[in-house]
Amino acid sequence: MKIVVLDGETLNPGDLSWQSLTELGEFACFPRTDGADIVARARGAEIILTNKTPLNAKTLAQLPALKYIGVLATGTNVVDIAAAKARGIVVTNVPAYAPDAVAQMVFAHILHHTQAVAAHHQAVVDGQWVNCQDFCFTLMPLQSLKGKTLGLIGYGDIGQQVGTIALAFGMKVLVNTRSVIKDLPQGATWVPRDTVLSESDIISLHCPLTPETEQFINQQTLALMKPNALLINTARGGLIDEVALAAALSQNRLFAGVDVLSTEPPSADNPLLHAPNISISPHNAWATKEARQSLLNIAVANVHGYLQGEVINCVNK
Repeated sequence: MKIVVLDGETLNPGDLSWQSLTELGEFACFPRTDGADIVARARGAEIILTNKTPLNAKTLAQLPALKYIGVLATGTNVVDIAAAKARGIVVTNVPAYAPDAVAQMVFAHILHHTQAVAAHHQAVVDGQWVNCQDFCFTLMPLQSLKGKTLGLIGYGDIGQQVGTIALAFGMKVLVNTRSVIKDLPQGATWVPRDTVLSESDIISLHCPLTPETEQFINQQTLALMKPNALLINTARGGLIDEVALAAALSQNRLFAGVDVLSTEPPSADNPLLHAPNISISPHNAWATKEARQSLLNIAVANVHGYLQGEVINCVNK
């Protein structure tokens, strides 16, 4: 049996082991694969693992030996699911492998904003503390999270983890989901989306990207937010109208911290790359070593399940 990993670099840049897969048969792992090379590299493979390398209907038609596609992520938009199902190809994904890691990044952006650690470090390096007349100094007012309101749009595994951390900080938590949730932890309340937008000091996005949610953060919804509110996005870049957000940031009405952009890697003219009042991490909230190991463990378990006739985490039944 031949197993091919088309783009293993982001999951495993060398600090994890592929051994559990190499033991199953002929194994090949490529750091990344251009579209023109997919068929040649995957030819004859019964199992393909992919993270972001696309597998469309045309490509699948050229891989008659293919029986199983394991997506090394939660989102499966890189695979033509309908075409795979029509060809009898099992497609699996890896859900819930890194809620703690992403929640950690949410608060990294929040604390970057409220504590300004990077800016103060640079000021110290630049000599401002050495030349200060007082034992301490601040470049701007620092902010306590206690008593602030955090709004969560979406309340899956990651949203719940973020909410738990917020409550530990003494924050009030507002939650919005498609359906009302009544059984929430003390200190958290379900409210309509517009209430989250208008009453939250910090808003964190944790909903899927669908036709209904695409660019739902736009000029109109941004206008609902409190002056100086902080918008966090670790979900999907397409949730935000980036031109509208850049305009709001440039007007000093809002602040933002994002781990995702609409196109990745972004084009050099993406308006958020040149906007003020924003921190951007390169879609690496998920990428702690522990989370990557968890992802790999689940992906391997998916393969073993398939081989034993007990498919798990299948997305095209």
